[in-house]
Amino acid sequence: MSPELRPHRTTPHLGLFALSGTTRMVRTARRAAAALADIVYPPSCLVCQAATAEPRALCAQCWGRLRLIERPYCERLGTPFAVDAGAALLSPAAIANPPVYERARAVARYDETARLLAHRLKYGDRLDLAATIANWMARAGAELLAEADLIVPVPLHRSRIWKRRFNQAALLADGMARRSGKRFDAFALRRKRPTRPQVGLSRAERRANLTGAFEVGEEDKARVAGLRVLLVDDVLTTGSTANAAARALLRGGAAAVDVVVFATVVHDGVVHDAFATT
Repeated sequence: MSPELRPHRTTPHLGLFALSGTTRMVRTARRAAAALADIVYPPSCLVCQAATAEPRALCAQCWGRLRLIERPYCERLGTPFAVDAGAALLSPAAIANPPVYERARAVARYDETARLLAHRLKYGDRLDLAATIANWMARAGAELLAEADLIVPVPLHRSRIWKRRFNQAALLADGMARRSGKRFDAFALRRKRPTRPQVGLSRAERRANLTGAFEVGEEDKARVAGLRVLLVDDVLTTGSTANAAARALLRGGAAAVDVVVFATVVHDGVVHDAFATT
């Protein structure tokens, strides 16, 4: 990564910064401390604290409650189908209202265990969850990750960063970049104005809330120009945030945008039964 594109730590903690000699020493010390902790305190489930064979993992019961999304699913939206027709499929939602981004993939449905993990990371300061979730996301979005030139997180406005102290999407994107060796840029896309929390808003209100919220600054367009960008976030609900961010990246010169998230909202009975081949 060239020096001008390397993420540096500014004021609020983004989970991203260029490694200095001191930072490497601190990380080495933390790894040693973690290894010692695993001996003194045996590894436990990230959800229920039951004993596990490996650290930073789920027990069998909690893993079974994590509703993973696997094929068959909509090739565009990544939402699962009830039956496998043996062909590349698009859901009615993807046909009737195609997203700005090309493809989306998710680890799991946003319910029960997935919701608990996402909330603990986002609101409970459980930053230790980020590496594990990022590894799951890298596997779920392996095809998209392999084709990506650049990984970019959905940004928070600086006012939100000051309150939360970190951007969970940036932590997940950084973890995926470390696993894959892909280039990562936390600052190519920015949120230029604060927005209301999306929770509780209708689809139309979400869309209006995010109109014009993201941009690739004129001075940053070279960072994404002609590249296939992998946009990373924690949860995909209506797709309003991903669409607004993808639109800004495309306007900034990106060649294409795909999306990978930890969890996505699936409305059972709405998109699963009818489909068309691509």
